[in-house]
Amino acid sequence: MKSLKIKTLRVLAGLGIVFFSNISLANNYPTKPVHIIIPFAPGGPTDVLARQLSEELRAKWGHAVVLENKPGANGIIASQHVAKSPADGYTLILATQSSHAANASMYSKLPYNPVSSFEPVSLLATTPLVLLSNPSLPVSSVKELIDHAKKRPGKVNFAGGSSSAQAGGALMNMLAGIEMNHIPYKSNAPALTDLLGGHVQIMFNVLNASARHIEAGNLKALAVTSSSRSAAAPNVPTMIEAGVPGFELVPWFALFAPANTPKDIVAKLSADVSSVLKLPNVRKTLVSQSLDPIGSTPDELKVFQLREIKKWEEIVQRANMKAD
Repeated sequence: MKSLKIKTLRVLAGLGIVFFSNISLANNYPTKPVHIIIPFAPGGPTDVLARQLSEELRAKWGHAVVLENKPGANGIIASQHVAKSPADGYTLILATQSSHAANASMYSKLPYNPVSSFEPVSLLATTPLVLLSNPSLPVSSVKELIDHAKKRPGKVNFAGGSSSAQAGGALMNMLAGIEMNHIPYKSNAPALTDLLGGHVQIMFNVLNASARHIEAGNLKALAVTSSSRSAAAPNVPTMIEAGVPGFELVPWFALFAPANTPKDIVAKLSADVSSVLKLPNVRKTLVSQSLDPIGSTPDELKVFQLREIKKWEEIVQRANMKAD
């Protein structure tokens, strides 16, 4: 009996050491620079968001937050890098709906699992897509576009420079019962150039990248893809308001750590990031770039991610959007 008590005390003591060491890890974290990996080339809303995070977290932590762009393969290169990094909270990924939702259905094999290879930290922000049309197309609303496309099946071309852009056209085809033709591009930049030149008629693109062309009258903004109107374009209706029930497709940005990163470090990261996203100066900057700052708990992000994976699975299957 005495031996059993001694063993029990030793086990409890060991658990106590682990418990208090975990608290110590969280209290001291970080003790060196934190690296945030960005899956895309410099520029665009991802960099704006990353810069805001890095500046405010550096001020909060007293340690550098290093941003590293690792573009390529629709976010696969960056995701694989982070998935294989040490699970210590010092290498994170600023993930998107492509890398951590759509890719699960678009690729038959991935060198990482969007769910099990990562620990969710926080949902950072969303940004609506906007349905754009070239002024030469004789339509001024989504309803007119649908009517035009129904009379000309396969004759209206939409540019797809990203998985979200392609999904927007595919989802519209499905929900509106039309047959628009997808023209693939390597990225949104050349797709937007061809839209401006009239080589394609319509395109779904992120709002902040399209704003100056809309304001200059070079492109028409027919609708946004969020469930509510964007503060950056309050006069542009949503796709649902414009007559396409069920149409909601919003690009998002979230922070993930490698799987098995200590829960206390993940919790501290999540709390610190969420507090940064509430700062008035941060919110003002992000909203000016058509980004809607959010901030969430790890559990909330996990639920959101699983829902997004299911949504993308349905879109990819119905629209045959396989990337390989």
